[in-house]
Amino acid sequence: MKIDLPSPTRPLRIGTRGSPLALAQAHETRARLAAGFDLPEEAFEIVVIRTTGDAVQDRPLKEIGGKGLFTREIEADLLSGGIDIAVHSMKDMPVEQPAGLILDTYLPREDVRDAFVSTAHSGIWDLPEGAVVGSSSLRRKSQVLNRRPDLRVVEFRGNVQTRLRKLKDKVADCTFLAMAGLNRLSVAAELPATPIDPSVMLPAVAQGAIGIERRSDDSRAAEMLAAIHDTATGLQLAAERAFLTALDGSCETPIAGLARLDGDQVHLTGEILRIDGSEAVSGDETGSVEDGSELGRILAERLLAQAGPGFFDWREPA
Repeated sequence: MKIDLPSPTRPLRIGTRGSPLALAQAHETRARLAAGFDLPEEAFEIVVIRTTGDAVQDRPLKEIGGKGLFTREIEADLLSGGIDIAVHSMKDMPVEQPAGLILDTYLPREDVRDAFVSTAHSGIWDLPEGAVVGSSSLRRKSQVLNRRPDLRVVEFRGNVQTRLRKLKDKVADCTFLAMAGLNRLSVAAELPATPIDPSVMLPAVAQGAIGIERRSDDSRAAEMLAAIHDTATGLQLAAERAFLTALDGSCETPIAGLARLDGDQVHLTGEILRIDGSEAVSGDETGSVEDGSELGRILAERLLAQAGPGFFDWREPA
């Protein structure tokens, strides 16, 4: 059946957050769809939606509570028909979608690594004792304190530009950003940013991946999105998000995970940490790409068994 393609007078509406990075991701999605169907970019309308996570900037994410802080309002608009598809940073996505929505399209994954950003230091091992690290990520806070318990971590929220301004204002000696975001904004080369090997700081589950959500009964969106889906990224995320699901993870728990493909094999590495960084448990599993989800579940259960009950029930760093 022929697809009822969008046009400038009847555009397909793409929902997104309004940060520069979110808009860059929405524009990439629009460009791929336009190229894939030989359509003008005007056949796609980008709709900016403000989320709870964007609106509340004066408190840590953990204090706001609940899952979906950067997705809830966008998904509500998608369900109501206000938008046709939604573009998300996959590391922000809860492991379950609301009834009526499906997330099965991923764009080619960017650099998965974290970046150490500082105007005076080259990495976490170069920081003087007692240096101040700025981060809004519970995972990064826990990892930093696990590697360098002498450091002090302070809350550091905002988009890339806001965090760089805070760094310039000496709110902290360093911060961390995702290399994927810096690359998508084309600013990596302009910043004092050093990529961190995943063996030193394992990234967040699905870091560097863009996911596109749609209504489960929208056959037109399903067919169009299938044309731009990246299979390799989908295989990686199947393992990583199964790992996260089995841990019942969210942005309120310090969890890291990364899947790498090698032919028809997937190698999954995972890490869970106490919130104060006092203990970390890590491990890996390797198997067939078809068994990626099962590998994620197995690894999660093994790490939880090693960690013991109440592992995440710990105080947050002061």
